[in-house]
Formats: sequence, structure tokens, C-alpha cells
Amino acid sequence: MPSPSPVKPAAPVTIEQLLGAEARLELEVVAGRGGLSRAITVPRIQKPGLALTGWPEQLHDERLLVLGGTEIEYLAGISVEQRRVGLATMMASQPAAIVVCRGLTAPPELIEACEAAAVPLLASPLVTAELISRVTGWLQERMALQTSIHGVLLDVLGIGILLLGKSGIGKSETALDLVVRGHRLVADDIVHIRAKAQASGAIVYGSGSGIIRHHMEIRGLGIINVKDLFGVAAIRETKKIELVIELVDWDADDEYERLGLDDHTYEILGTPIPWLRVPVRPGRNIATVVEVAARNQLLKLMGHHSAREFQDKLNRAIAEARPDAGFDVDVVE
Repeated sequence: MPSPSPVKPAAPVTIEQLLGAEARLELEVVAGRGGLSRAITVPRIQKPGLALTGWPEQLHDERLLVLGGTEIEYLAGISVEQRRVGLATMMASQPAAIVVCRGLTAPPELIEACEAAAVPLLASPLVTAELISRVTGWLQERMALQTSIHGVLLDVLGIGILLLGKSGIGKSETALDLVVRGHRLVADDIVHIRAKAQASGAIVYGSGSGIIRHHMEIRGLGIINVKDLFGVAAIRETKKIELVIELVDWDADDEYERLGLDDHTYEILGTPIPWLRVPVRPGRNIATVVEVAARNQLLKLMGHHSAREFQDKLNRAIAEARPDAGFDVDVVE
């Protein structure tokens, strides 16, 4: 089984990078400019909650802290001494930065504490829930585990198919045939892969690589630009990987899947993905095989496993020993 390149660990994100994020965060610096190099090490956002009362538990270091209307109103309603105790408890967690939402004004004590500790104090007109959603999504994208792999990624009938195989086996030619049929190219040669956490488990997405994005190398033809040749409908920027198909040289001594009863998986960034091995030999239309594999995967996602359903019908027919089963029961037994 081929293996991806080494996994790149999640890299911290600095507050300066967060300010330049293209995620419509609408952030501006209020205080603590000396700490813009501070790093966010985890993509989870935290609200200080009970820390503002002096209770330090469950407040983690190097997080982005968000203050909404409830926190600002609470700070405004307590005494100066209580406010200082609460802010000192919050600052003791060494936050990467503090964001005040809804365009609210930060208390003077908070501005003073952020300046003294060089912790960036940011302001945003967004409501708390919207800001947390946007920041979390952007951080998860930037800090996701990632790797790269030699292959071709396609969108075939809505199924993200990663074609693998040794150099020269025909991955790009198969992809070109599928593009001509109306399917879409995501990446050729180098596929950059990221894992995105979901409630139901991690999902891996693939995309193209920089300057070679939307291009393909076809031996005997050279480099072609798929977007220019076939139009924008023939490409897409990123796609969830839902099926891995490995193209291998035909070997008469090797055993290939004949019935399709067993489901095999290929692991990328710790996520198992359905995996098929397809032998290549003259006369086999691999593009058609890939297209049918996509249709079959769609059926499986809808709860229909053709091979197992056929096996169930066969077993029932044998058990019932029906004359019209299409075979001699004694021979099968």
C-alpha cells in the first residue's frame, strides 16, 4: 500500500496572522500591540466565565479568550477591587489574546492589564457566537494536520476520488478521460491533504499545489491547462476525499477483488477511507471502471451494498432450493 508523505504537525498561529485573516473577522487592536507575535496553539476558543469571579479552574493557557455582552456587563457591575481580581485571574492563564465582541467598550482595567502584560486586546463588531464560529473555522483550517501525496484527485459524480499508483501507470490519462466526460479535476501530481475535525470524526480534504494547480502532465503531450481547455466547470479548488483507487500493474499471480464483499480502507491522517485496487492492462477502460466505482460508492452511502445484497439473494435461493434459481443446487453444494 502506498503511503503519504510525513504528516506536518499543526503550526501555531500568531495574533498578527489572525488580524490578516481573510475570514471577515473585522478585528482591530485596542491595546497590547507589543504582543502581536503571541501564538494560538489550539483552535478552540474559550470564554473566561467563572475566571472573572476569581475561579481559575478550566481556564487554559495560550487560548483566544472572548468577552461578550454578559462578561462586559458583569465587569461593569462589580466593584473595582473585584474587577481587578477577576482580570488578574484571567490574565494569569497567559491568553494569546482577548477579544471584546459586539463593539462593546473594554473596561479601563482590562486595557491597562493587557498593556502591562503585552497581551493583544482586540475588538470586533460581530456578535459573540458569529465571531467564535468564524475564528474557529479559520483556525481549524490553518492548524489542521496536513500531508501531501503523489496522485490525482477528482470529483466524479460528487464523490472525491484519489487516484494512486506508480509513476507512468496512467493516473493522469485516466483523469483526462474523466474530465472529457464532464467530471472535475481537483489536483494532478501533488495533492495537498488536510484533516478537518467534525462531530462525527475527522474528514480529509485535498487541493492542488500552487503554480501547478489546474494543470496536468500528459506524457507525449506535455503540460496542459485544464481550466483553459475545458472551462471553469472542469475544475474545483478543493474536495473531500471519499474513495481511494490504487492503479496497479496486472499480475496473473496476484489475487484481485472478484466479489466486492469485503471493504478495505486506506488511512490518511488517521482517517480510514474506502480503498480499491484496480489492475491495469491493455484493453481495460480504467476511466469507466473509476466512474462505475463512484456510482457504486454513492449506492453504499445510501445504504445499498450491491455485492452483499447479491450474496443474500444467492443464500436465500440456495436455502429455498427454488427450481428457478438458475443453477443446479446439487452442483453448488
